[in-house]
Amino acid sequence: MANKIHHLHILGICGTFMGGIAALAKELGFRVTGCDAQVYPPMSTQLEQLGIELKQGYKVEHLQDEPDLVIVGNAMSRGNIMVEYMLDRNIPYISGPQWLLENVLKDRWVLAVAGTHGKTTTSSILTWILEYAQLSPGFLIGGAPQNFDCSARLGNAPFFVIEADEYDTAFFDKRSKFVHYRPRTLVMNNLEFDHGDIFNDLSDIQRQFHHLIRMVPSNGLILSPRNEPAIQETLAMGCWTPIEQSHSSIGWQADKLNADGSEFIVTFEGVEQGRVKWSLIGDFNIDNALMAIAAARHAGVPTHIAIEALAEFVNTKRRLELRGKINEVSVYDDFAHHPTAIAKTLAGVRAKVDAENKHRTTQGRVLAVLEPRSNTMKSGIHKDALPLSLQQADHVFLFQDKDIKWSIEELIHQCHQPCIVSTQIDLLVKEIVSQSKEGDTIVVMSNGGFGDIHEKILTALANK
Repeated sequence: MANKIHHLHILGICGTFMGGIAALAKELGFRVTGCDAQVYPPMSTQLEQLGIELKQGYKVEHLQDEPDLVIVGNAMSRGNIMVEYMLDRNIPYISGPQWLLENVLKDRWVLAVAGTHGKTTTSSILTWILEYAQLSPGFLIGGAPQNFDCSARLGNAPFFVIEADEYDTAFFDKRSKFVHYRPRTLVMNNLEFDHGDIFNDLSDIQRQFHHLIRMVPSNGLILSPRNEPAIQETLAMGCWTPIEQSHSSIGWQADKLNADGSEFIVTFEGVEQGRVKWSLIGDFNIDNALMAIAAARHAGVPTHIAIEALAEFVNTKRRLELRGKINEVSVYDDFAHHPTAIAKTLAGVRAKVDAENKHRTTQGRVLAVLEPRSNTMKSGIHKDALPLSLQQADHVFLFQDKDIKWSIEELIHQCHQPCIVSTQIDLLVKEIVSQSKEGDTIVVMSNGGFGDIHEKILTALANK
């Protein structure tokens, strides 16, 4: 295919995944153009710096300089004017994951990281370990890994790390993206119900994960936690590949030395491998680290080298990223949007805050600021689990977007702590800042931009 095709046009180019596809295609020597509903920094800047021509909006004229192939993002649907134009004129098209398989992955040792939570962080840790071990891996990560200046590159054969998303592939291919990746090393971090807009129940998701399991060769490796029932059920559907597990006396384990998870001992098969001391916190990040260490070991990286690498790992942007500290009030940004992720994020922050205030007369407070933005959250599927997921916070602030199909106000009485709901971001900022005091930690959680609320909070704190 690559020998006959010179010009690629990408529909939905500014998403992290499709932007990564664009970068890889450009590195392979294709002429790459693309369009999106909203073309804006930082992705637009990154792509333009690569020499990729970006067009604003979905307009048929963007396809009139007819490309050899259109790569269709999974946000595109029938009825989109460019999709209809492409189909009517029989312009060749392909999904992003299928293009990736045919042009990048088919000859590589693919290390895929799947699961409901932790994919981006674990992929970033694993990529950094391989880089630290001087293996120069290729990668495509759905975020901004801060040990690198890009979210995708070809790297040097054989290793390629990919964040393996279970979301559907395209309007014409409703299988999960990850069935196209054909991994030799597969990490499955965890498995819960999510993406209620495309899956009916957990068994639907398990079926897609089992398609993925079926593709891992018998000389490959599957890595998963032993304490995840949904993964154990999925593996029991049939597995033809060796398995290594964490949270297992015969597998990988971690023993915390600090309550916040910033220091821990790694053991494998009962033998101590070394001590990790790093900048991340939270039990969930320890789990991410164990999976990354194990996957890197399968690729030939000695465990002690992987442990060394973790000391220099900088967490991915928007994964408990400190956005600023004003008047002794810290403001963090986190991507958490599922109740389990929210609970784990707040538990990690709670442990860190408690450790920092251990010898002080006053206890630091955790203020949780949440935008229930995912399709699953907006539909109300997770609403009953939300109060429990917020229990580690001392004060809760919730944004009621107009697209949320249920009333957040109804849940306030289920929260044990003070809880404020607002339909306006600026009013929410005023409430947050008025309630904050020295020593507080504000954790903003959303899988979107949240109206740049982080900077608004920091500005208001500076003016307080």
